Amino acid sequence: MPALGSILRLLRPGDWTKNVFVVIPVVFWAASRGQDVSHEELHRALLGTALAFVAFCAASSGWYCINDALDAGHDRLHPKKRLRPVASGDVSSTFAAGLGLTLVATGLLVASMASRGALIVMAAYIGLQVLYNLRLKRTTYVDVAAIATGFCLRAVDGAAAAGIDVSAWLLLCTFFLTLYLGLVKRMCDLSAGAGWTQRAGYGDHRELDWLLGISACLTVVLYLGYTMSEHADRLYGSRALGLALLSPFVLLALHRFHRRALLGLSDSPLAALREDAWIRVAIGGWAIGAGAVLFWPPLAPILQRLHL
Repeated sequence: MPALGSILRLLRPGDWTKNVFVVIPVVFWAASRGQDVSHEELHRALLGTALAFVAFCAASSGWYCINDALDAGHDRLHPKKRLRPVASGDVSSTFAAGLGLTLVATGLLVASMASRGALIVMAAYIGLQVLYNLRLKRTTYVDVAAIATGFCLRAVDGAAAAGIDVSAWLLLCTFFLTLYLGLVKRMCDLSAGAGWTQRAGYGDHRELDWLLGISACLTVVLYLGYTMSEHADRLYGSRALGLALLSPFVLLALHRFHRRALLGLSDSPLAALREDAWIRVAIGGWAIGAGAVLFWPPLAPILQRLHL
């Protein structure tokens, strides 16, 4: 039996922060409904979202275990990944794979407790992970697009579990933002050193810079397009303008992640938050600003005067 510390490192609980995308639909739904949402509706939606979040924590950790078991030999050539529990020999591949399959099954079970729709979406996510490991992770761009699609499925699953709709705007913003962050990770990998190469075969910084530039531009354009759209105006009124005014924080975060990649620093979201004060400013500023815009009534009249 491996040490508890090694098992925890295998599960990567720090990466559960990525499952925040499960929560986003219910936050914007509650903001759009305002005082009209009943306590029963809100309780039901929050409970479903909580179950979906737990389900994705279990399923994503399960796939980390399975991926580490499958990639142990390749990871041993990487200066950082060689320290992972399976690659370092602290946990056997058999144990990691067994634990991974158990957690994936747990994710399916918990998703079924939320709703039938959440179960179907979770099954689609697991199917995507199977395809990713069999083929998609070996194809340039397609590998990162598959990862970004997984984040979109998180948002869809959160909406299905809460019994609410999810807009195409949210899915597109989620896709291109997480596509960008996935490409940042690939750029970090280019500085891994000799002896280790990416499975997808990214060539050099110029290829990734082009992909990063396109995905960053689309992220900002889609975010602004959504906040200034008739759809957002119908849901939030003048508060949508407040979300648009927070776009500098979005651009700041994109820039800092790209800068970290160029410097060869860790692409981990938690490492970025710990090590980069400007990323904390960007994410914290946007989160506080969005919370005030969507849920603090005294701000609405001020935004209304700017809403020309």
